[in-house]
Amino acid sequence: MAKVLRLSDIARSKRPVYFNQQELRELLDVYSRRVMTGEWRDYAIDHDAGMAVFSIFRNTRDVPIFRIAKMAARGDAPPEYVVVSGYQKLKSASNLRDALSVLAKRKTLELVS
Repeated sequence: MAKVLRLSDIARSKRPVYFNQQELRELLDVYSRRVMTGEWRDYAIDHDAGMAVFSIFRNTRDVPIFRIAKMAARGDAPPEYVVVSGYQKLKSASNLRDALSVLAKRKTLELVS
């Protein structure tokens, strides 16, 4: 049986997602504290259809040790924020501050090793 798709749902999912100024401030605040301790050295921001991703690197040539993704909102729901390390989902929350709390509680070496 064929699956019926609403065109409005397809168009909505293809919209680009960006971090706003407040979100970038929160991300860079957490990032800069870890740079001062020497744990992190680089970051990247990527935009895909339906998500924006802030990736954190220990060294410039490494794979990201953490990725913080802002997923597109569905309907009236707020966007979802997900913190990932490798293939492990560390935290998911409806606001960025709650999602970032997982990074403040532990050291990088505990999570990656």
